[in-house]
Amino acid sequence: MIKLHEAVIVEGKYDKIRLSSLIDAVIIVTDGFGIFKDKEKLALIRYYAEKTGIVILTDSDSAGFIIRNHIKGAVRKGSIKNVYIPDIFGKEKRKIKPSAEGKLGVEGMDTKVLIEAFEKAGIRTGESIVEEHKKITKSDMFSLGLSGGKGSSDKRRMLLNYLKLPEMLSANSMLEVLNTMTDLEGLKQMTEKMQDKGR
Repeated sequence: MIKLHEAVIVEGKYDKIRLSSLIDAVIIVTDGFGIFKDKEKLALIRYYAEKTGIVILTDSDSAGFIIRNHIKGAVRKGSIKNVYIPDIFGKEKRKIKPSAEGKLGVEGMDTKVLIEAFEKAGIRTGESIVEEHKKITKSDMFSLGLSGGKGSSDKRRMLLNYLKLPEMLSANSMLEVLNTMTDLEGLKQMTEKMQDKGR
């Protein structure tokens, strides 16, 4: 059982059940798009963002990103960490058919995949602590061909796929995640390995 200081925000009750077996933390359920109209729950999320910080863990489909962005826009103070699960296609056991986009949600993720997702977000679930490193900047992304140039979106998509992160991640969100995972030197090595793999 992993003890987390922050409150974790998930979409549905089955996501909460899945995480409850893995983490010891306050888990708040958005009830999907229900969060758009639930002022009390948004107030609770804002409270935790200021007091303990929050971790947003929604599905990697378009609905999950809409909910994630709504929460990020509604919380103006406090700490927000984003945990992203990879794009894995399949169907949860309890469902008759896959989701609209065919991707597994939080409830369908393997324990190892979930732990890796938390670690990629800079939330330490083990004893190892990554030393402070030089932050990757937007200009670093540009110089590595990951933004602002010809074919940069394809390179970003390849890197996201290589890192097992959702393809829908924007350049800014990708930069945020990369800074929790590695430094500039590490990013250069990743892009080289990715290019070698693609050859």
